[in-house]
Amino acid sequence: MSEHVVIREIDRADQAVIAGLATAGVATVYEAQGRRGLLDTEIRPIQRGARIGGSAVTVSSAPGDNLMVHAAIEVLRAGDVLVVALTEPALYGVVGDLLATSMRAHGCVGLVIDSAVRDSAELNELGFPVWSRGIYSAGTAKATAGSVNVKVMCAGATVSPGDVIVADDDGVVVVRRDEAGSVLNATQQRLDKEAATRTRLEAGELGVDFYGLRDTLSDLGVQYRDDT
Repeated sequence: MSEHVVIREIDRADQAVIAGLATAGVATVYEAQGRRGLLDTEIRPIQRGARIGGSAVTVSSAPGDNLMVHAAIEVLRAGDVLVVALTEPALYGVVGDLLATSMRAHGCVGLVIDSAVRDSAELNELGFPVWSRGIYSAGTAKATAGSVNVKVMCAGATVSPGDVIVADDDGVVVVRRDEAGSVLNATQQRLDKEAATRTRLEAGELGVDFYGLRDTLSDLGVQYRDDT
């Protein structure tokens, strides 16, 4: 039988670094860290307009069971994001408004889950941000062992305890904890570059000129003609 554990203490990135990454948003962070770390496109927000950043508390859970989600709440700290991965793909309403209420009471700022949630209206009323594969009312058991704060594969991305999770309307991206500072620096450089680019585009400069794309178009055989 494989070992099942609950790791109580994990290392976390500096809160100022997490806040900076959250402010930049998923798309910018993803580009800044070399187009890595995105969870797959089926992990979507159930609300609009939420933007969070936090340290990952990870859960490895059996499908159709939320026992380990309950166990994970005990080790949450303020600013954490609960990341739930399943040992096998399945859609169940793993988390509803009561579990979310408990998570929030223990400082959790949001949930990322490679399955579904339920009680969506109540979750939105509670103001608890969720990114999931969907909304589904099928309930779960509390009977199968799993683990908390171990490395997991969630929606195509590897997530280790303490990694930084950034989530917004564009989806979810994970940043390795030991790379978070350097990724923030690259993110700020990208934001500065984008601001300068925006100024030039607002002034009317064409992207084909600014990005030097005219030679590319020509090399690809694209011809400009005035007739049809």
